[in-house]
Amino acid sequence: MIAKPGEDRVDPRRRPIQTLLKRVESRTLVILGAAAGGLWAFLELGDDVGEGDTRAFDRNVLLAFRDPADLNDPLGPRTFEEAMRDVTALGGFTVLTLVTVVAVLAFLFHRKRLHAAVLVGAVLSAQLVSDIAKSFYDRPRPDLVAHGSYVYSASFPSGHSMLSATTYLTLAMLISSLEPTRATKVLAYVLAALIVVSVGLSRVYLGVHWPSDVIGGWALGAAWSLLAWIVLLKLGSRPTPPRA
Repeated sequence: MIAKPGEDRVDPRRRPIQTLLKRVESRTLVILGAAAGGLWAFLELGDDVGEGDTRAFDRNVLLAFRDPADLNDPLGPRTFEEAMRDVTALGGFTVLTLVTVVAVLAFLFHRKRLHAAVLVGAVLSAQLVSDIAKSFYDRPRPDLVAHGSYVYSASFPSGHSMLSATTYLTLAMLISSLEPTRATKVLAYVLAALIVVSVGLSRVYLGVHWPSDVIGGWALGAAWSLLAWIVLLKLGSRPTPPRA
């Protein structure tokens, strides 16, 4: 086909690449906006926590999980309390490390080096950000009830909530990017969301975090996972130069 005078000549082989890049850029803008929203929510909540505006909310929700006759006794039988300790361990350092190592090895075995690198980068950077945020806000742990789990750091944001959100949501995103079926994609996100929500609720139930700590951890962790998604899209969408 002869191009008309003044008409740009476009290599047909480049059209699919250009279309892909436009789709990636549009998706990136949406994800970036969502990540910015999560970061904004976290910072706003941090201001409210620092000013004491969440005190009544935190107190009421925390005590709602307690026996009014004995505030040191969580609602439900002892077996349920033990089950909550098992759930909260899903957001702990040991379990998250094991999940990350197994997932990274699985990606490497399938030659998905970029996916492995994105997961490692997201988890390690989230741990660093969590430590920095805790040191900055330096919020004391709840003192209304006895702690049902060992604690050793500041309260805001909840490290379990943030790191579980970053790890499981990022892992769900990476799995979804490789799976062709919509049902598998949905399953990955649903399971990740259930784990993240359960871990956060367990922290309040055990009396080791204020509810606002958990909400802040969720917001920051979700934002961090979205940023990891952007990294995957940008690095994974680099076009391969056409062969001569």
